[in-house]
Amino acid sequence: MTDVFVYYFMRPGVPGGEESLSNRRASLETIQGKGEAVMQSQQIVDHTELDANGFVIGGPSNESKSVDELWPQIRSLELRAKSRDAEALKILEGAESVRKQVLHEESLELRNQALVLKARVEAMRAENLRNQDPTQESTTYWAPRSQTG
Repeated sequence: MTDVFVYYFMRPGVPGGEESLSNRRASLETIQGKGEAVMQSQQIVDHTELDANGFVIGGPSNESKSVDELWPQIRSLELRAKSRDAEALKILEGAESVRKQVLHEESLELRNQALVLKARVEAMRAENLRNQDPTQESTTYWAPRSQTG
């Protein structure tokens, strides 16, 4: 189990140009020599969410918190909980029982955070359905009924 802090970073521009914000977060180790970390953008991810170069796998920012953008956060929380569960399973009964208990508690907390985000996603979807214009044509496809007669 390894949690990793990742950050967006400011990349130097072309000579005489302005700096630009990275598209993806990366570990501090990866950022070193490529630019300066934006500390306010810190996020914790599971080590399995980084590619071989130290960048977060997946698309850009999830800052706007739309339904589609909450799923990577939910996945991250669940992966971190799974890592803690796997580590706890390796600890023998009696040996390091305090550590095992802490891992179980952390796993439970991470799963609870994921459930809260899932509830938010469902609420956002329900709100979108309530706000949908009834005169607007539905995007759902209904197959034609067979006509027997």
